[in-house]
Amino acid sequence: MSFVSGLSAIHDFRQISTRKFESSVQNSSLNRLKYCARQPRRCALSCVAMTDNNDPGLIELDAMERMEKTITSIRGNVNTVRTGRANPAILDRIEVSYYGSMTPLNTIANASTPDSQTIVIKPFDISVIAEIEKAIMSSDLGLTPSNDGSSIRLSIPPLTAERRKEFVKLVSKLGEEGKVALRNVRRDAIKSVGKLEGIPEDELRSLEDGIDKLTSNFVKQVDELVSQKEKEITKV
Repeated sequence: MSFVSGLSAIHDFRQISTRKFESSVQNSSLNRLKYCARQPRRCALSCVAMTDNNDPGLIELDAMERMEKTITSIRGNVNTVRTGRANPAILDRIEVSYYGSMTPLNTIANASTPDSQTIVIKPFDISVIAEIEKAIMSSDLGLTPSNDGSSIRLSIPPLTAERRKEFVKLVSKLGEEGKVALRNVRRDAIKSVGKLEGIPEDELRSLEDGIDKLTSNFVKQVDELVSQKEKEITKV
């Protein structure tokens, strides 16, 4: 690999990382705007709280942002569970040794599905193709990659009835783990509410109710994600 092509690969990686960071910042700002539109009173209280460390509004906002990140993580994990059809998302957990660092596959290669049973992986840097092949072989995907020197092909075999049952159980487990994570966020938020001082009792009760409703809404989203994935897995 030439020095110039190496610099180009590093530049591409930095651009991807920068876009992800900017997207994260934009999402956080959007969450604050949505929260203030929905809870103007608490948002006003939180603006005052930022100067006296008594922040009722920011507690619920922080919980909402953490729960949204949890949902994003759950969705990513669920999408990596294989169905009987080709889906590049199953590669999202694959990490490849790249310049001495473990790097997500989807940041150093492009994956496409030319048909419903095939995934084609084309690395941006051709010199890493052997490492990509090795990473797939050592993963839990249960797939054998075919390397033609410039790209890697994965043939997605139909799922057996036994494998479908196993994957349904796995998705259910991922969903339960996600619910536990959401309830942990709720617990932290309620604990923070209990530490507030000088806030009217009715406002505290309202804040706790809001956190409970928030938790219920996100738990419902987890159930919907799990249900949809189970339908995809069991569909013949």
